[in-house]
Amino acid sequence: MNPRSDEAGWSSWPAPAKLNLFLRITGRRQDGYHLLQTVFRLLDWGDTIRLRVREDGQVRRLGPSVAGVEEAEDLTVRAAKLLQSAAKIQPGVDISLEKRIPAGGGFGGGSSDAATVLVALDALWQAHLGVDRLAELALQLGADVPVFVRGENAWAEGVGESLTPIVLPPSWYLLADPGVHAPTAALFQSSELTRDASPATISDFVSGVPLGNAFEPVLRAREAAVEAVFAALSQVGSPRLTGSGSGCFVEFASRESAEAAVAALPAGLQVWLAAGAARSPLHAALEAYRP
Repeated sequence: MNPRSDEAGWSSWPAPAKLNLFLRITGRRQDGYHLLQTVFRLLDWGDTIRLRVREDGQVRRLGPSVAGVEEAEDLTVRAAKLLQSAAKIQPGVDISLEKRIPAGGGFGGGSSDAATVLVALDALWQAHLGVDRLAELALQLGADVPVFVRGENAWAEGVGESLTPIVLPPSWYLLADPGVHAPTAALFQSSELTRDASPATISDFVSGVPLGNAFEPVLRAREAAVEAVFAALSQVGSPRLTGSGSGCFVEFASRESAEAAVAALPAGLQVWLAAGAARSPLHAALEAYRP
């Protein structure tokens, strides 16, 4: 995607989805936050953010966002205002969102949208804060936002903010949305949740040790729609849950095998295909940007 501005002053920027290839909870910090281990896999598919710089300092969201989210609480608006304050920037921005990533699915849509606003506006506003400072700001918006700012597949620890870049093989993913908005806060409080898993290592992951997702048994027991999708996907591969959402996925080595799996599924499932990205499409767009 070339984010060059059109005649009306808008530029378009990708906000890629992500998968958690596993997710373990290894403990809690004293402040109550859970300690996690996961691998973030970026995808070549996601939302599109359109931005238009304003001269009057206002930050406005145009058009719909996620249902039930007021403009002031919209992560894209919060991201723009946070950057505006940190960089002491005078211009404002209009923000328009083309939403494809389902909310509550664990595909990182809101976090990625916020990260794209930070990264793109750093260029459009010529703030030049750089990726490290932007990642610090991103953490104020959510634990998943920094990985999208940095734009690399990563092994993550802490609350998800301690990132180690990791090279992942080319893969295709069959993604499924059961249509359930998983309540993350409630799931973290679930008595059935395993919070004391033994820490894994990158070597464990690379060697193929099954590391699982702590939320999978909880959601499958609570949500019949999630269990039904798992049962359907089990016909074509080994389904996994992503993040703390209800979204499910099956990994394939090639597009052809992923397409064959889709063709073999029963009708009525909400599924689509996406390729794993070696690096974020957002950062490719940033390199192509010419003010």
